[in-house]
Amino acid sequence: MTALLLRVRDLRTCFRRDCRAAWAVDGVSFDVAEGETLALVGESGCGKTVTALSILRLVEPPGSIEGGEVLLRGRDLLRLPERALRSVRGAEISMVFQDPMTSLDPVQTAGRQVAEALRAHRRLPRRAARLEAVGLLERVGIPDPELRARAYPHQLSGGLRQRVMIAMAVACAPRLIIADEPTTALDATVQAQIVSLLRDLQRTSGMSILVITHDMGLVAELADRVAVMYAGKVVESGPAGALFDEPRHPYTAGLFDSMARLHAPGEALRVIPGDVPDPFAFPSGCRFHPRGPLAAPACAAGGAPPLAEAASGHLSACLRLEGGRIPGRPPRPGGGRAA
Repeated sequence: MTALLLRVRDLRTCFRRDCRAAWAVDGVSFDVAEGETLALVGESGCGKTVTALSILRLVEPPGSIEGGEVLLRGRDLLRLPERALRSVRGAEISMVFQDPMTSLDPVQTAGRQVAEALRAHRRLPRRAARLEAVGLLERVGIPDPELRARAYPHQLSGGLRQRVMIAMAVACAPRLIIADEPTTALDATVQAQIVSLLRDLQRTSGMSILVITHDMGLVAELADRVAVMYAGKVVESGPAGALFDEPRHPYTAGLFDSMARLHAPGEALRVIPGDVPDPFAFPSGCRFHPRGPLAAPACAAGGAPPLAEAASGHLSACLRLEGGRIPGRPPRPGGGRAA
């Protein structure tokens, strides 16, 4: 049985404004095993990035982490002293942020920024850190790494900047990389290269990956398991293949139905009506019920339904399932993964 690396339990993060509270992350729980890739998916505004920032306690005011546990091999990161947490960031958990152009220091060369990570966590001398930084740039597939190490971020393409970010993330051989929309704003060829790079790094190092994305194609290529977020909550989770073959929550089904499928040319794309609800005014009951095609009066009553087992290892927070399945939706083995 694969050992557990990260266990997140009942994580809650709130943003306060004008005496009102927005629960961007509201009781989120999931696990990441050693060597696996978990995809945290959902529309923009559903709480994915705030969840990732909360794991590393990088949420800035007016946001605050209000409760829960983030256990990294048994240590609760939410209760570590700040000094101890700084030794975890970068060394045990690294994060690849969504926009490398704004995440990289514009006045420092690529090589120096990678070297600084090595110096901070491994205490390498300046020259040794610089040499290893060049090696890391080569490892992540940057051509002519000596030359690129002397370049500033604005002198590099989007794909090369993303590779620099990945080089910084893997510099200290962390056990977990959190990749926030790692292929956003890259063309299709470069996206494929970044996915291939992450898979190669995982295969050679055994690291785990938590990938934050709304791109179901990326999920199909990279993820072992998936947790689907909506309005601050996880509404479905399970093995990636099972979710693609037979989603067990109407929101997940809507995400898959909005994908273009190569095996169905000319098929009209469907969209989920409406928008993600205002986090300062979530609806009662199931937060998806105002947009859900199967919503019934019970869906609007009480609190949000809890996750329950719909199939072996496959959880869903939907009251409308019949025999663990979405009514009227037949399974489509392999259908979604054609994307």
